[in-house]
Amino acid sequence: MKLIVNLIKLFAGLFLFALGAVCTINANLGLQPWDVLHQGLSRTFPITIGLANIFVAFIIVILNRILGEKIGFGTLANMLFIGLFMDMLMLGHLVPTASHFVEQLLMVLIGLAIISLGTYLYISAGFGAGPRDGLMVVVARKTHQSVRLIRTVNEGVALIIGWLLGGSVGIGTVVMVSLIGIFVQATFKLFRFDVKNVHHIYLDRHMFTRIFSKKEPMNGGTNQHGL
Repeated sequence: MKLIVNLIKLFAGLFLFALGAVCTINANLGLQPWDVLHQGLSRTFPITIGLANIFVAFIIVILNRILGEKIGFGTLANMLFIGLFMDMLMLGHLVPTASHFVEQLLMVLIGLAIISLGTYLYISAGFGAGPRDGLMVVVARKTHQSVRLIRTVNEGVALIIGWLLGGSVGIGTVVMVSLIGIFVQATFKLFRFDVKNVHHIYLDRHMFTRIFSKKEPMNGGTNQHGL
């Protein structure tokens, strides 16, 4: 039962993350750094933003694995389904587009709140970090630099490349970069969630034993084996 609950949390979180991202895109005030890159790729090559998201995540997963980061089912689900959900929402015109500044700003804030809730759900499911979070952690570990610095560098690189490719940068980009951490922290506090207490299940030959073992809960135990 716990496995089913956590799978529901995982996919609900990924869908909400995609929904929040589409809200920030349709606000037309500029995008988050990674979405600037995704939009830039979609404007440069004949692909959708969702497919660009999947492509970037796929490259990052490969890089993470080369650098020694463990991969979970949630990592792969994050790589595939956020982009697919984004395309479904955007191509189906299921999220309205804002045109006036107050509406645009409100839509950005709503998007950040939804993204934060989605982040809480998919991380708390315990199936592994998303590709970009994994990159942040593994590079910080390899370089012995702070996670905050590495995240800033990663997003800065994504922002610059995306802008050069034609991605949208604006006041909304500044708002999102400034507030996303506050929104996520507030959401974690609301649900009394401590990310340090999550023990992720990674993909290895012992995964199914750990999942279905009666002696060990779904999120229990530190995983010692990689993919």
